[in-house]
Amino acid sequence: MSIYRNAVWFMKGLQEYTKSGYEAAAKHFVPNDLDVNLTGRSFMVTGANSGIGKAAAQEIAARGGTVHMVCRNKGRAEAAKEEIVERSKNENVHVHIVDMSSAKQVWEFAQNFSQNNKIHVLINNAGCMVNQRELTDEGLEKNFATNTLGTYILTTALIPSLKQVEDPRVITVSSGGMLTQKLNVDDLQFEKGAFDGTMAYAQNKRQQVVLTDKWAAQHKDIHFSSMHPGWADTPAVQSSMPSFHAKMQSKLRTEAMGADTVVWLAVSAAAIKQPSGLFFQDRKPVPTHLPLAWSRPSAQDEDQLLAALQELALKFKP
Repeated sequence: MSIYRNAVWFMKGLQEYTKSGYEAAAKHFVPNDLDVNLTGRSFMVTGANSGIGKAAAQEIAARGGTVHMVCRNKGRAEAAKEEIVERSKNENVHVHIVDMSSAKQVWEFAQNFSQNNKIHVLINNAGCMVNQRELTDEGLEKNFATNTLGTYILTTALIPSLKQVEDPRVITVSSGGMLTQKLNVDDLQFEKGAFDGTMAYAQNKRQQVVLTDKWAAQHKDIHFSSMHPGWADTPAVQSSMPSFHAKMQSKLRTEAMGADTVVWLAVSAAAIKQPSGLFFQDRKPVPTHLPLAWSRPSAQDEDQLLAALQELALKFKP
């Protein structure tokens, strides 16, 4: 069945996830959806020093929003901030150095941030695809720690702050690659069998989509969404998937194209007219499973994922 999923997904990708797919979809965008003044609204973007995160931060800053860039590398973050400020003419851009693979760091950052800042929109963009199984200093598999547990802790910790503002939103940058995966709660940290970094990443992205749906059901006063940016030419794709990048480079989207739906979900009035908890591609909600793919998890599996994440998160809470 995974062979079927992979084949259907790749054919779908060639049609929809490429630059030409974006250009076809963009013909149907409402032109003024992003004509907004974001002065007074605060946005947190993880992984904001490059790629889609940086492009999203740039668009938000250009519209007057206050941007909190959550990045791991201080040098690259400061350089990205300088570029964003110069282009947007907006000085309200702030850098926070956090390793999203460190559960304890994420907890500490979120708790300190909440005491001193408002947040209207959280954009969970940071992610990694490590192709050899690697453990963090806390003993967690690195892809899972960054993509799933880090996202879970940051979002959970900021929900009380989000509930204190008007029009709070959480956008999680997932991936269409999750369509190739059925949720597997029996091996969250990929301890069994041969390790496959691409599969691990896609499994994490499936977990993010499940989390988005669950959060939406639990917290009705916050608008949650997840999204697929398409196949974009980013530093992460270049380093993590070099053969894919080499073969597909001419067809890949720009970083701005990849970030378009992130920004639309974060700022437009049209986005919050959609139900909370959906998965988006090119400003439209799309199915979270391929036809006949047998990838739908049971409610028990979804609850087991949340329980496992809650238990792990509390283990590292200061």
